[in-house]
Amino acid sequence: MSYWGQGQPSKDESEKREEEIKRQLLLRQFLTPEARERLRRVSLVKPDLARRVEDIIIQLGVQGRLDHLVTDSELKSILAKVQSRKEFRIRGL
Repeated sequence: MSYWGQGQPSKDESEKREEEIKRQLLLRQFLTPEARERLRRVSLVKPDLARRVEDIIIQLGVQGRLDHLVTDSELKSILAKVQSRKEFRIRGL
């Protein structure tokens, strides 16, 4: 007996899974294990922030602009910079 949402995954779901696997493999190439763990924990709390940082790191790595693995302390700095760009204050409220 087959129900909606069960059985074979749709093509879109399979493509999304494949894309996510590729992203994780690229991040393994560009991040130290400690930095990957920090990014994983950030993604649990702030998935949008983690995704933006992942995109930045992948883009830099694919372009050949990373000459070493991104360390945990470098990742913290990147997270702080990306997070501060999005925040804004409304004066008078």
